[in-house]
Amino acid sequence: MRHFGHIAPAAREGLFFQEPREFGADSPAGMLSAALGATLYSPATRPRLADDVIKQAGRGVVSMVLCLEDSIDDSEVDGAEENLVRQFADLDTRGSEVPLLFIRVREPGQMVDLVSRLGRSVRLLSGFVLPKFTEERGVPFMEALTDAEKACGQRLFAMPVLESPELLHLETRRETLRGITRTVNKYRERVLALRLGVTDFCSAYGLRRAPDMTAYDVQIVGAVIADVVNVLGRADGTGFTITGPVWEYFRLQERMFKPQLRRSPFLEGRAEELRTALIEHDLDGLLREIELDRANGLLGKTCIHPSHVAPVHALSVVSHEEFSDAQDILRPERGGGGVMRSAYTNKMNEVKPHRAWAERTLQRAEVFGVAREDVGFVELLAAGLAE
Repeated sequence: MRHFGHIAPAAREGLFFQEPREFGADSPAGMLSAALGATLYSPATRPRLADDVIKQAGRGVVSMVLCLEDSIDDSEVDGAEENLVRQFADLDTRGSEVPLLFIRVREPGQMVDLVSRLGRSVRLLSGFVLPKFTEERGVPFMEALTDAEKACGQRLFAMPVLESPELLHLETRRETLRGITRTVNKYRERVLALRLGVTDFCSAYGLRRAPDMTAYDVQIVGAVIADVVNVLGRADGTGFTITGPVWEYFRLQERMFKPQLRRSPFLEGRAEELRTALIEHDLDGLLREIELDRANGLLGKTCIHPSHVAPVHALSVVSHEEFSDAQDILRPERGGGGVMRSAYTNKMNEVKPHRAWAERTLQRAEVFGVAREDVGFVELLAAGLAE
């Protein structure tokens, strides 16, 4: 699979200076963690889940979480597990390309049980999402993941969700972060990414952000994100990929844009019209939050609606200017440091302070590609939405 792999090769060539690379479930963990992109959640109770997975793969989704936790009622868990087993078997018999698939469980014991029940179709499973992760809850989860790996004989990743009240509350945050750090460091090779459960954070204070506000505008939430990145997202080799929080609003209907997008993959000058339409249909807040995610060290995003996928991926593509700066900073002859004017002549690039940024930018360029010099977000979004 690859990002933007669902669009025609000719259109992709017109958009990208450097096209996104292909990757798969067996790719190196570092590549997969950067490539997660918009991770689409779906309740495990959906009766046509296999159809949904294949449909979303055809629309550019590369990672999905099939949820047995908060998205379903407590009374539905047994039926949801049975449904997952059936749907995985269905996917396995079809032989279609599927996204990276993760199951969000409630308890550690579910993991070993599920890999046993999945049988041959477990080969389609990339790992598990672990809710309300703390040291106390996390250690049993990670031990169970190790047992599940042994039971099925394949690599399985964990994506812990950081969403517990202990992490939010100021008086317990520091020790909770220390405990989470001890746990994920111990199992570092199995932790693909850390996910932020901002909805649970807001719930602890009876809050809910409006569609024109980002998670960073809610100061309690923004403070937690900052502390998580401070401790667990460092660029010195000790950090982990941390993904952006969920965006709850989805009034946008993609079909609104289909007629104009079909006319041309490059919009024939209609970029401003689409840009205005996006703002009018509640995507302005999402777009600002995605930009703030990246500015604050987060990569990828939890998504609960398919209409969020294309904007996340479009804004994850590296611009030609970013790519040019990163390449200049990392040239071998610049190893000793120094300062130079950017090729775009609009900024100064300092080799040593900007090196970590440049390395992360080239990692993102590998999986999301580099846009051509005259291609921007709107063109990439149009291509991502076009069928």
